[in-house]
Amino acid sequence: MPTTEVHGAAPRPPVRWKAVLSLALAAGFGLVAMSWPLLAVPGGALTETTSGPWMFALLLPLVTAVVLMQLTDGGLDARAVAMLGVLSAVVAAVRPFGAGAAGVETVFFLLILGGRVFGPGFGFILGCTGLFASALLTGGVGPWLPYQMFAAAFVALGAGLLPRTPDTKAGRVTELAVLAVYGAFSSLLYGVLLNLSFWPFAITGGNLAYVPGGGLSENLSRLLAYSLATSLGWDIGRAITTVALVLLTGPLLLRVMRRAARKANWH
Repeated sequence: MPTTEVHGAAPRPPVRWKAVLSLALAAGFGLVAMSWPLLAVPGGALTETTSGPWMFALLLPLVTAVVLMQLTDGGLDARAVAMLGVLSAVVAAVRPFGAGAAGVETVFFLLILGGRVFGPGFGFILGCTGLFASALLTGGVGPWLPYQMFAAAFVALGAGLLPRTPDTKAGRVTELAVLAVYGAFSSLLYGVLLNLSFWPFAITGGNLAYVPGGGLSENLSRLLAYSLATSLGWDIGRAITTVALVLLTGPLLLRVMRRAARKANWH
C-alpha cells in the first residue's frame, strides 16, 4: 500500500540535547529580556531606574554567542555553517530594498522559509546573524539591535516549529497558506516586541504611557493601545510584504533549499 511522504521531510542539521537546552534557555531569556516592562514589580530595580534595557542589550549578545557555540558544537557542521553564511548574506543584501520604509520589509520571508526548511535551531541562529549582518551593511547598529536580532530569531524559530504537511499538491498549497498566515501574524508580533524596547521611555502620562510596576494586565493593554496608535501602519505594511513574498517566492525557494538540504546529507 503506497504511503504519503511528509512534505518538507528534507533532512535538517542535527542538534544534540545540550544545544537544544541552551537554545530553549536563550529563547526564554530573550523573551523575558524583551518583555521586562510587563514583568517588573513595584519598587524593583527595573521600575526605579532606566537600567533595564541597557542591561539586557548588553547581555543578549553574550547569550547569543553562547547559543552559537553550543549549536556549532552540537551538530552544525561545516555544511550547515556555510548554508547559514549564505542565507545571512542574502538577508543582509535584500534588507536595504525595504529597510522598514512605510513598513516594507524584505527579509522576513527568507527567515520564515529558512526556518521552515532547516529547522528551529538553524532558524534561531539565522534570525540573529541575518539581522546583525544587515545592520552592519545598513548602518543600523545601536542599542535596539539586540532586540531586533532576538525578535527575528523568534520569527524564524517559530517557522521551524510549524507542523509539516503531506507531499501532495494539496499539502504544498496548505503549507504555503500556513506560512503566509504565520508570516502575517509574526510580522505584527515583531512590531509589538520591538515596541517593548522603547515604549516605557517614549511617552509620559496619558492612557498610552508605561506605568512602572503597574502589573501585567494594565501595562499589556497600554502597550497594545500604543502599538495600535503608533506602529500598526508599519506592522501591516510588513505583514503585507511578507505574505506577498512568501506566496511569490515560496514554491521555488522551498524546493531550492530542500534540494540543498538533501545534498548536504545531514543525518
